[in-house]
Order: sequence, then C-alpha cells, then structure tokens
Amino acid sequence: MAWLLLAVGLLTAFIYWQATTDPVVRRLTITVPDWPATAPPMRLVLMSDLHVAGPETPPSRLARVVGQVNALRPDLVLIAGDFVTEKRTATRLYGADAAIAPLAALRPRLGTLAVMGNHDHWLDGRAVHAALAKARITVLDNRAVRVGPLAIGGVDDDSTHHADVAGVVAAFARIGGVPVLLSHSPDIFPAVPAIVPLVLAGHTHCGQIVLPIWGPIATASRYGTRYFCGVVEEGGKRLIVTAGIGTSILPFRLGAPADVWVIELRGR
Repeated sequence: MAWLLLAVGLLTAFIYWQATTDPVVRRLTITVPDWPATAPPMRLVLMSDLHVAGPETPPSRLARVVGQVNALRPDLVLIAGDFVTEKRTATRLYGADAAIAPLAALRPRLGTLAVMGNHDHWLDGRAVHAALAKARITVLDNRAVRVGPLAIGGVDDDSTHHADVAGVVAAFARIGGVPVLLSHSPDIFPAVPAIVPLVLAGHTHCGQIVLPIWGPIATASRYGTRYFCGVVEEGGKRLIVTAGIGTSILPFRLGAPADVWVIELRGR
C-alpha cells in the first residue's frame, strides 16, 4: 500500500509539474502561392487557452510566457481565446483585469489580435473585452482586418453559439489579402471554404491528459480526435490547433504539454 501511495504521489507531482512548465515552441513555415512579390515573410505566434488561475497558471506564469513570446520576435500575436476561467478546482480565481494584464507587455511588431472563448463568455464577456482593450489587444468578433499582405479574420466562440463563419468569409472578400482565420474552437473547420487556406484554433488543449495507447481522455470537440491537436490538412485547407497554456477542470497535463506556435508565412 505504501508503494502504491508513493507511486500515486509521484505521478500527481509529475502531471502537475507538466502543467506549470514553460510552453514548447512549435514551428511551421508555410509557402503561400499568391504571396505578394514585394512582401517580406511574416511571423505569427499563436497562443490560446490561458485559463489564468491558481495554482498552475497565476498571472506571474503568464508574464513569463509573454517574455518567451517576445523573444520569438513576432510580427503578429494571435490569441485564440479562453483568457479566464471559473473552474471550481482552482485555488485562486482572477478577474479579467488581473488575468489579462500581463498581456499588455506583448511587443509584436504589428499588434495582437484575439477572439473570445467559451470561458470568456461564461465568466463575463464584457469585462474580458474591456480588459483586452486596456492591454491594447484587438478583439475580432466575427470580423476581419487587413494587416500588411494578410487578412486576419476572427470567428467568435462556436460552442456558445457566437460564431459567424460566413460573415467572416464575406469580410475577407471585401478587404482582400491572404486570408488567415482565427477561431477558439477547431470545430468550425469543415464550414470554412477552401478560399481560406489557414485556420488557427485552440480549445482542445490537445487532450490535456493523453494516456499511452489509450490516447486523450477527452478532446472537447464534437469530431473526437479528428481536429484535436497539431496540423491537419483537409480539403485544400490547413488547420493548426495549439495545446494552449493553462488547464481545464484539474491543474494537470500528461502527454500534451503547453505550447505556442511560430508560423512563418512567405512567398515561393
């Protein structure tokens, strides 16, 4: 019995440690066929699911992640929602202002864009919007903006029925540019037309707890493991799903470390 208790204790300590470590940096270079000949490459950093709460992701941990992202020298930072959380297992919960304040130190060359997640809507959507504005972060609520050669569109959260994919696609047509779509949930991917070559998402935490052989305990996606993590290519489109930073329900990760993605877009 003592050995069993020790093994359980060591496993618990390990999966909690995995939930507190600095995110893995994953890199992908994408060649865009219709990239303007005079435009230099652009470096995007994708992050998501901050879920700022104690014990594993207090604002001090997010501040360290911000420093890590700044060191990547991004042109744009894109954040795919769930800045806050209301989980009952947290040792400390933070309001929107305290949770989001560390993001004000982000220093991308061309700015930071974001979409809302389900937890943002559940907790206090207006407060999250206001805190993001204070941090100089532009929220894309089913709209698109032009940034250099890119058109960045943001789809509001799908799981809380705020998404308008068609509206964002129509905005792409109006403003021109190479379309990149940011969404909290990857489940919108089948509804995105092939004229949008790149979709960036979070929400699934890449399973958060991924058991050997068995796989993820849960994916938070109605498509199961189809879109739950990493790079998916389907129907002439590419989807990138980040594991995010924080956690849901319990402050543990196993086999799905926190990550941020560095995506470089360039011409041929």
